[in-house]
Amino acid sequence: MVDLWVEKYRPKKIEDYVFTNDALREDVNSWIKNRQVPGHLLLSGHQGCGKTALARLLFVNFEVPKGDILEINGSQEGRLIDTLREKIIGFCSTWSLSGGHKFILIDEADYLNAQSVQPALRNIMEKFAEHVRFILTCNYPTKILPALHSRCQQYHFEQIDEEAYLDKMTNVLDNEKIKYDMEDLVEYYTAAYPDLRKCINLLQQNSSSGKLRPLVKGESTAGLGDYILDSVRLIRNGKINEARKLITAQARQEEYVEIYRWMYQNLDLWGDDEDTQNQAIVLIAKYLRNDMVVADQEINLAAAFVELSKLRN
Repeated sequence: MVDLWVEKYRPKKIEDYVFTNDALREDVNSWIKNRQVPGHLLLSGHQGCGKTALARLLFVNFEVPKGDILEINGSQEGRLIDTLREKIIGFCSTWSLSGGHKFILIDEADYLNAQSVQPALRNIMEKFAEHVRFILTCNYPTKILPALHSRCQQYHFEQIDEEAYLDKMTNVLDNEKIKYDMEDLVEYYTAAYPDLRKCINLLQQNSSSGKLRPLVKGESTAGLGDYILDSVRLIRNGKINEARKLITAQARQEEYVEIYRWMYQNLDLWGDDEDTQNQAIVLIAKYLRNDMVVADQEINLAAAFVELSKLRN
């Protein structure tokens, strides 16, 4: 069975973890020394920047038994109030196997239902605070209710240092004995930065022959699915409305941010001259910002395609 590089090269020791926040580094070392966190945590930042990896490293360093850890994906089961009733409350209602704290890790907590799940979670965090610690991770902290913010110590993860990012890429390829040209490596860096997880997946996907092949134009979207590559062909043929319909029909809402990034990474789709591409950047930034606050993200994405299509006329 082929190992997934993203799992193989996930930090196994705290010394291997790349911190982007000096205050967080100091606090983490203190937590490990005392073998506990002082309260609930809210870890925010761009996807692939190491939020979940850090939480799991804490569990390892605290020597938390597996039975004392509950992991939930907020973008899937965490949207349902039944998840609270059937899993979280049941888990919180039993004592720890080790006599210490139990831990609940909720990934993508910004997708928790803000009308039902988040308000209920607030009360649960208070009720069981004596023996349960919650660690919430999210890309967009603005989507987390203020009442949850106030119950957590908050840390925002900045982008990984570019040199450290490139070092990680070369270390992975060298360890796997993959040959590569530096020019090609820069293309992968440009396509995926600051999402290190996505970059490592792309490197593995394109190294099966033992040599890293050049990144195909538009392939920075490989994680989004084949529909994006089909959309590239439609756009280049002037069929932007068809591309818009294809993307809005197949993309999941949690992929929308990556779609805006794809729009930005492929500015030549919207025009060849610098002025047109600059206008495209402004439009993409506007609709990406809107994505965090609009009532209907799909309509917002469709509107972005409508405005970008005008640049090609």
